[in-house]
Amino acid sequence: MKVCGLTGGIGMGKSAAAGFFLKRGACVIDTDEIARQLVRPGQPALDEIKKQFGGEAISSTGELKRDKLARIIFADNAARQKLEAILHPRIRELWLAQIETWRKENCKLAVVVIPLLFETQAESQFDKIICVACSAANQQKRLSERGWTPEQIQQRIAAQMPVGQKIARSDFVVWTDGAIDSHEEQIGRIIASL
Repeated sequence: MKVCGLTGGIGMGKSAAAGFFLKRGACVIDTDEIARQLVRPGQPALDEIKKQFGGEAISSTGELKRDKLARIIFADNAARQKLEAILHPRIRELWLAQIETWRKENCKLAVVVIPLLFETQAESQFDKIICVACSAANQQKRLSERGWTPEQIQQRIAAQMPVGQKIARSDFVVWTDGAIDSHEEQIGRIIASL
C-alpha cells in the first residue's frame, strides 16, 4: 500500500483534491473531520478544551462554539498551541490507526489529508507528499467567499507554514488555479506515477 499525505494552504482545494482521490479508488481520511469528531459533546478533548479555555467556548447545549474558539486561538499563538496540544496527538493516533486498518484491508492507495502536515512533523509517515496550492489572489478570494474578514483570513494564513515552503518539501503539487477538470487530471497523473 502506498500512503500519501495531502497538504496545502487554507482555501487551496484540499477537500476537492481528496474527493478526486476518493473517486479514483483511494482510501481517504481528513484530519479536519477527525478534529470535528473529537470535539463533539461528551468527548474527552472537548472537556479539556473547556478546562483550558473556559465555558465561553462551549454552548449551553454542550457543543463547541467553533467561531468563538477560532477568534481566541487565531489572535493568540500561545492559545493556539494549547489547543493543538489537546487535539494533535489524538488526531495523529486516529489517522495512524486508520492506515493500519487499511493495510489489513489491502487498500492500494491511502491518502491522509493533513493541513498542518509539515507543522506537525508528520512527513516521515508517508511514502509521498502531495501539496495542493493556488495563487495568493485565488486563496484570498476563496476565503472571502466563506464570509471571513481580511483580518480572519490573514490570521489563518499566518498560522500555517507558507505554501511555498510546503511546495518545496512535497513530492507532487496540484495547482488549483485552473478549471476543476485540470485538478482531477493532475491527480490522475499522480496516481498513475505511484
